[in-house]
Formats: sequence, C-alpha cells, structure tokens
Amino acid sequence: MDKALVEARAAADRGEVPVGAVIAGPDGVIVASAGNRTRELNDPTAHAEILALRAACAAAGSERLPDHDLYVTLEPCAMCAAALAAARIRRIYYGAADPKSGGVAHGARVFTHTQAHHVPEVYDGIRGQEAAELLKEFFAARR
Repeated sequence: MDKALVEARAAADRGEVPVGAVIAGPDGVIVASAGNRTRELNDPTAHAEILALRAACAAAGSERLPDHDLYVTLEPCAMCAAALAAARIRRIYYGAADPKSGGVAHGARVFTHTQAHHVPEVYDGIRGQEAAELLKEFFAARR
C-alpha cells in the first residue's frame, strides 16, 4: 500500500484525484503501478486501477491475472471492479471507502451479482485513514 499511496500523491501533484494502485504478482513483487490520469489523458477510463491492470496484463502477456493482487487507495468504482473481475484478480486490498462512487462495498456492489464472472477476496480499510486524508485535502484545496 505504500507504493499505492506514493502513486496517489503523484496523481494529486498532477491535478488528478489522488488515487493510486499497485498490482503484485504471485511472488509479491510489484509488476505494475499507476495513479489516476483521467484529465491528463482526456480519458474517463484512465483510473489508477485500469492503468495498472493494463500494464500488468501486458507484462504477463495475458488478459487474466488469477494469481495477482491489487492494492488501491480508494474503493474501486463499478467500472474498475468489473474490469478486475474480468481479469480474475485474486485479491483486492483497498484503503478508503467510497460511499458515493464505490462499486465493491457500496453502490453497485459488483461482486455480489450473479453476473460477476469472478469474485476476488476483498480486504478494506488498509491505510484507509491516510488515503481518506489525501482525498479530503485534495478536494478542500479546490473549494
């Protein structure tokens, strides 16, 4: 989660919503990391999780990552949760909850639907206070 928080801070420095994500391979070594880049890339799908997922899949040479884990600073949205299910990510560790736009424990709750092709193990609240503070500071500075 340390590296995901570094990515989140870098995203904030670029003027992006401070969310960072890291994907670790079967041996626990980081294979991909990213921060939000939706504004920079003019791409609404350029969430940290999607960018890290694309890089990890490219590194693995596969669209599926069944023995990989995601660490992300904010609860994934429905789009990201669906992509993570499609990639067969083994575990998701996230920091701050997202009652407004989350798709795992809030909102769409993607993994609870019978249409979910895969349900990863989910662990929440990992460095959640720190991740939430990054978001609060970011948005407070813009008001």
